[in-house]
Amino acid sequence: MTLERSTTAATGFSIRQWWLFAAGLIALQASILLAMGRLPICACGYVKLWHGVVQSSENSQHITDWYTFSHILHGFLFYGATWLLLPRAPWQGRLIAAMLIEGSWEIVENSNWIIERYRTGTVSLDYFGDTIVNSISDTLFMVVGFLLARKLPVGVTVALAVLSEVVMALHIRDNLTLNILMLIHPFEAIRHWQGGPPII
Repeated sequence: MTLERSTTAATGFSIRQWWLFAAGLIALQASILLAMGRLPICACGYVKLWHGVVQSSENSQHITDWYTFSHILHGFLFYGATWLLLPRAPWQGRLIAAMLIEGSWEIVENSNWIIERYRTGTVSLDYFGDTIVNSISDTLFMVVGFLLARKLPVGVTVALAVLSEVVMALHIRDNLTLNILMLIHPFEAIRHWQGGPPII
């Protein structure tokens, strides 16, 4: 029995159908962001593979940036959460659930309220929301993180997550933990610290 046949027998859906669901969610996310008025690409008129300057108007405008690592970490966390909460679901179904959560957050994150929250509560004064290409890239890197967590030993996954958070904190003075903390309850001391130069 092939992998595709065994997957179909267990879930009722073929691998192709699961990936069509995933592609549909990506298309839906892009359509909603476009309807919200988000720019497809950077207003600068070009698309870069990597943009490494956090405190700039081009942050979150291109394909990847420092926050890409946070979205990979989302994938780690969503894999663990869905494994605990949906233990009987096939991994493909849990991935779709993770994509629904990530896509929903990307839409909420690009609402005017959250954008202003970032601008007033953090040092991200030049943040005006994500472009569609950046938002879709964020979701795809969450998928990468989810698939990595599925294959890697738990210890390696945890070590990579910790390493990512430490390197980001030392280089850009921000990471997923600080991002969540400052979004929920901004602290002036942390905001002042985040305004400093890279430590490494």
